[in-house]
Amino acid sequence: MGEVELSCLAYAKMYLHASQFPRSSVNGLLLSSSPAGAAVCITDCVPLLHSHLSLAPITQLALTQVDVWCSQTQQRIVGYYQANACVSDSSPTPCALKIAEKIFEQCNNAVLLMIDGEKMFPGCRVPPIVMYERKDARWALKDKHTIMLRQWEETCSIVNQLFSSGDQTLLVDFDSHLDDITKDWTNQKLNAKIMELISPANGNV
Repeated sequence: MGEVELSCLAYAKMYLHASQFPRSSVNGLLLSSSPAGAAVCITDCVPLLHSHLSLAPITQLALTQVDVWCSQTQQRIVGYYQANACVSDSSPTPCALKIAEKIFEQCNNAVLLMIDGEKMFPGCRVPPIVMYERKDARWALKDKHTIMLRQWEETCSIVNQLFSSGDQTLLVDFDSHLDDITKDWTNQKLNAKIMELISPANGNV
């Protein structure tokens, strides 16, 4: 597999999701609006659950709905992310491996991204992520030099701005949507806010 690029939008939403439920494991799907090719460009993510991660019916329902939405918005599911409840544990769980495997069946360059809770603090010099790729019939650690998160300092600044303004509360995962179907799991409001902060007009690239 070639390089993987992670956008500011995708990273910010993953970070907010894990921060919103610090005592729970959380998971979600990684999306790309780029055509299939050697490199994977993760342009967005859909936060899924913050409870009962291993409950198959809810996961299947979420996967189906996200898949339909992706087909309507010219996106595709290219990976899976998870943050474990135990901050010192960034190893893929059986649930993570199972869902990643399901995604791999449809996308042969799918990635599995684990959030490293021990590195989730302001000013961290490197993205707090551990990425895996499917290699020789198993999920293996991906070479960190092939993982790109451009403008890392600017991305950290945007995440800090979201917290300072209280906008992290805008994030809705699929779990919260099931509790209140008026909540938008596609996170259009939050997406717009993040894109506004990313725009060159605000001095960010």
